[in-house]
Amino acid sequence: MTEPVSVSSVVIVDDDPSMRAALRQWIRLAGFETIEVGAATPALAHLSPEFRGCVVSDVKLGADDGLDLMRRIAEIDADLPVVLITGHGDVPMAVEAMRTGAYDFVEKPFDPDHIAEVVKRACDRRALVLENRSLKTRISDTMNLESRLIGTSPAMQLLRQQILHFAGTDVAVLITGETGTGKEVIAQALHDYSPRKNSPFMAINAAALPEAMVEAELFGHEAGAFTGADRQRIGRIEAASGGVLFLDEIVSMPLALQPKLLRVLQERQVDRLGGTKPVPVDIRLISAANAEPRAAVADGRLREDLLFRLNTIEIAVPPLRERGRDSLLLFDTFLNRFAAQYGMAVPACSARDEAFLQTYHWPGNVRELRNAAERFVLTAGVSPKPLEALVTGESTGPVAGGGSLKDLMDAYERSLIESALRRHNGRITDVMEDLNLPRRTLNEKMARLGLSRD
Repeated sequence: MTEPVSVSSVVIVDDDPSMRAALRQWIRLAGFETIEVGAATPALAHLSPEFRGCVVSDVKLGADDGLDLMRRIAEIDADLPVVLITGHGDVPMAVEAMRTGAYDFVEKPFDPDHIAEVVKRACDRRALVLENRSLKTRISDTMNLESRLIGTSPAMQLLRQQILHFAGTDVAVLITGETGTGKEVIAQALHDYSPRKNSPFMAINAAALPEAMVEAELFGHEAGAFTGADRQRIGRIEAASGGVLFLDEIVSMPLALQPKLLRVLQERQVDRLGGTKPVPVDIRLISAANAEPRAAVADGRLREDLLFRLNTIEIAVPPLRERGRDSLLLFDTFLNRFAAQYGMAVPACSARDEAFLQTYHWPGNVRELRNAAERFVLTAGVSPKPLEALVTGESTGPVAGGGSLKDLMDAYERSLIESALRRHNGRITDVMEDLNLPRRTLNEKMARLGLSRD
């Protein structure tokens, strides 16, 4: 992410108060902020690899040594510019220091405009170094994210951009999408590329917990809060403090619990069952829903005020059928992974398999595709079947692996039309619109391929 714009700071290190005052005046007039210290060690406390600016230090610092300070600064960040101020007799020493990493030196007495110009160049160089680092980090993040969320379709490119953009914020994110599209993978990525990445990621499936346990799981309880509560227990929300709480299938959360979750999000504190004192929590909430959340509000399954807290940002995950050739790329990736995992050869896909990959509806999305790839690898060496047969249990023609171009084209065309018929429950008008075919052409193709609307 882009570094925030700020005024560069200059750390002035000099044991002479009058010299520090003069440097402060000249450097501030040049438009920089200053931090003034009288010795080497206090200067180090202000420096870090993220420091935006430079250091201006006298070579002679009483008991300290400006050259030693420069070496200690290099241990923090070798690219942090150090400008040395020298007396006439110290010039050879300063030249040697430049050979070992000093940015520049200024000899006393010096012209204020000259010191300002040297500081400006040093700060400009520092800004360039930080920008290059930020760019490399963004490129690295993008490449790593591409290995997690595979796909070259415009929808997936936008999704990765959204993740990297919103990861640096603390806003609540609601991820919507069909089952199997990878909503938890996205939630984990939002955590891993955020400032909270070294803190907990606590995932809870609201639909998987028995209703009687949800409240205790989320909020925790004190000893004696109910029968069987023989000791204090920290809830999942409290355990996630400092990090991310991921609530999957949020629309399945019991209605009676939703006001309590809303209060946690508003007050940033949790009340354990049986407790008398609220416990402060610092969480970022990410939630997911495989049902349309506004429809859930209309149906009375989700409180509208809770939805407003959950979806400051809403990320919609596209189904696999809308991702074009991503299915081919994903399937190939899974084939290689499972082949390596099981120590088997990577099976080859026929043209018909590839046609099926792109035309099948994939109701289970990436999860279903992954399962299909695993079976494809495991069965290839003993009882190879077309991918279509493995996925649907039925096959509309001979095993593909060869055949004439016409046979392969017919298989591909059949798969496209079959998929559209299945997708639209045999409604011919919708199939025509989906495939952009006139009725007569569609009827002729269906007759030639032996297909019916049923």
